[in-house]
Amino acid sequence: MITLGAAVGIGLVALGLVLTPGPNMMYLVSRTITQGRVAGLVSLLGVAVGFAVYLAAAVAGLTAVFLAVPAAYTVLKFAGAAYLLYLAWQAVRPGGRAVFAPQELPVDPPRRLFVMGMVTNLLNPKIAVLYVSVLPQFVEPERGSVALQSLSLGGIQIGIALLVNALIVLTAGVLAGLLARRPIWVRVQRYLMGGVLGALAVRLAFDRGQPAPA
Repeated sequence: MITLGAAVGIGLVALGLVLTPGPNMMYLVSRTITQGRVAGLVSLLGVAVGFAVYLAAAVAGLTAVFLAVPAAYTVLKFAGAAYLLYLAWQAVRPGGRAVFAPQELPVDPPRRLFVMGMVTNLLNPKIAVLYVSVLPQFVEPERGSVALQSLSLGGIQIGIALLVNALIVLTAGVLAGLLARRPIWVRVQRYLMGGVLGALAVRLAFDRGQPAPA
């Protein structure tokens, strides 16, 4: 059973990541503006499958690795904290890329939209680092099965990511125009997400938890 603190923590990480510009966000927004909301939602289904693949791989392999090589847990912890700090800097640095900066894409059939959404997510370094080194930091071995906690935390992350992305897909055109007219809102979003990610990076770096058998 995960704690409320762990659920809130992974929820904040998930929110910070989904609102920070990255491959998934850029692809979904570009696809929606180019081809419409239905195309954006089909692409999002592919993204969801990509999340499921990462979560399954993490649950199946990370616990065994951490138990066999305890030092790997520490290395991944600091790697995850460092990457969150990097994302925080990317969000607030001068000239950082805006969330709604779509690119023109060719019109594709539903099957290709689904596959491209999945591939975009599977090749997204933010998601890889999230499951490899950030999510394990919210697992508390003394509270029971590591695998079940990982599944619960991953479910929270996926739920938040899909909900926020779905809302963005449904409002992409309106938001793109609104933010283009009011760039101050873009800066507020970037600094807010940068602050959240930076604070979480510090929390992870100083966490003293250790892995335990599932």
